[in-house]
Amino acid sequence: MDENQGVGRWTPFLSMILLTLLAMSALHWPRPPLFVNITAGVLQPTGVMVHVWVSTADRRLRLARQFDVMAGDNDAKAAPADVIIDPTRKYQTMVGFGAALTDSSAWLIRNAMSASQRSALLQELFGPPPELNFRMLRITIGASDFSLQHYTLDDMPAGEVDLDLQHFNVVPNQAYLIPALQEIVALRPDVQIIASPWSAPAWMKSSSNLIGGALLEQYESVFADYLVRFVDAFQGYGIPIFALTVQNEPAFLPLTYPGMELTAAARARLIGQYLGPALAQRKNAPVILGWDHNWDTPGESLSVLADPDARRHMAGIAWHCYRGNPSAQSTVHDAYPQMDAYLTECSGGDWPSARKGELMLFARNIVMESVRNWARGVVYWNLALDENHGPHAGGCDECKGVVTIDSATGEVSRNDEYYAFGHFSRFVLPGAARVKSGNTNAGIHQLAFQNPDDGSVVLVAVNDKAEINHLTVSQGSLRFAYDMPPSSVATFVWPAAAMSVPPAQPAAR
Repeated sequence: MDENQGVGRWTPFLSMILLTLLAMSALHWPRPPLFVNITAGVLQPTGVMVHVWVSTADRRLRLARQFDVMAGDNDAKAAPADVIIDPTRKYQTMVGFGAALTDSSAWLIRNAMSASQRSALLQELFGPPPELNFRMLRITIGASDFSLQHYTLDDMPAGEVDLDLQHFNVVPNQAYLIPALQEIVALRPDVQIIASPWSAPAWMKSSSNLIGGALLEQYESVFADYLVRFVDAFQGYGIPIFALTVQNEPAFLPLTYPGMELTAAARARLIGQYLGPALAQRKNAPVILGWDHNWDTPGESLSVLADPDARRHMAGIAWHCYRGNPSAQSTVHDAYPQMDAYLTECSGGDWPSARKGELMLFARNIVMESVRNWARGVVYWNLALDENHGPHAGGCDECKGVVTIDSATGEVSRNDEYYAFGHFSRFVLPGAARVKSGNTNAGIHQLAFQNPDDGSVVLVAVNDKAEINHLTVSQGSLRFAYDMPPSSVATFVWPAAAMSVPPAQPAAR
């Protein structure tokens, strides 16, 4: 048979396939454009393919892969795109995204799930794309409100002290926290773990109690040794610690769970005179992050950073989301550009403001805005909680995990935060640079990145409007359009081959 005759014979069949695809595209909503040519009876793309994933606030779509969009050459006569991306203008590089493996989360994962359920969940959360690709964890040094009981790693009978830390031990962590961490490290050896104490042992405090009180100045050097002992103990179990903070929420004294006041002056002494010098003598020591509290008081961080002894031992500032706004991170960054920023805690819950879901809140206000204000990593609070928002010992009784584990069956349900984080964590890889992206569409919030290995570009966009929003995007000579559904989040990814730009230059904010 002649080759051309064979092509002609198949052309009607290929045309039928094309018509079917066009019909499917017409029925699919949101409706991306489909651009193809028929050459010798073969479907061929005419431009760069942009991959698209979408979630909607009504939960109809949840990180759902959509039809690819074709990016074509810019028409010189066309109006400027809504979002213009310039990968030559780079900002901070990303470490990753994740959540806290609290005692409660670890207990559920180890005790409420079968081995196969646990393995599947950890693979889903920490496995590489197309899994969620979490690469950061936060753990507590001793108990938090999300523990089964209150404890530290050197509890003593009332009236007794342990200046040499002879009674220091991690026995409370051996049943479930350490085994859960070891499973995660085996799956994700490069996981970045941030560790934070909620309280020093009671005998070091003015209250002589894990609840309330302040660290006594006479015990600051001992508390620094306590934190170093923790790092050494966990490293002995094969669990490396990436970063330490010296106190969770040092300006807040909770009434129902461990907490401790630690003033800016005390934090500066603790870091500059004791903890910093002790870690400086160690190989592969964790970095020290300051503050570990809300956005509303950037002066607390600036005060400690003004101390040269403390500053020389610090790598950045840890932030929480509960008060203030992310611009505080930029305030500190502008004063000390060498200091990294991390959002280390933010929790969703069942309070009235969240009853209609938290996809938009977390994608737009928390993850996107903290990264826009220099965060290199974003860490949610509980990785997993049960159907009753626990177990917990005091504190928040409406907090949610990234996932909910049924305490009776071990079945997993995924909360809005899972998808809000997933729009970033699955696509923005470690070492990715946030890049410049201007925006003129008032209903769109967006952030763009370039991945380090393959050079792919990632755009995460949030449509605030309660209606379809026609979004146009350009990068260099390429342009594409997409109709974003009402109240939705979309991630767009396209290859480095799309780039026709000069070498990158560093950018000021």
